[in-house]
Amino acid sequence: MSTILIVDDSSTMRKIIAMHLSQSGLEIDRVVMAENGVEALKILDNEKVDLVLTDMNMPEMGGLAFLSEVRDGDRHYRSIPIVVVSTESEAGLVREALRIGASQYVQKPFTAAKLAESLGPLLAHACEIP
Repeated sequence: MSTILIVDDSSTMRKIIAMHLSQSGLEIDRVVMAENGVEALKILDNEKVDLVLTDMNMPEMGGLAFLSEVRDGDRHYRSIPIVVVSTESEAGLVREALRIGASQYVQKPFTAAKLAESLGPLLAHACEIP
């Protein structure tokens, strides 16, 4: 079982992602949510999270800045898989996110099956790490 953090400024999108996760067949114990990177970092500082799904364009701290904060520095959650969930129109941002350490990219719109296919191997690996 695992915990997923969804980071997106749209409450509707957070709910859609959570719904697709619940329909994906993945063994997910809990879903936590944040509106931006600042909130997400606070959650990561206080909770064990196995995988992060993040949007790119958000107020206060967007996806690239969040990803940089997680991957740089001496944080205990540095190796958590981070999946960018974004639109094709943000291809440049997605390429940059992958360059600085995103584990994968899932294009909006997506299905529960696509999430299962993309996240399954990452979750399996994340749950093996003590």
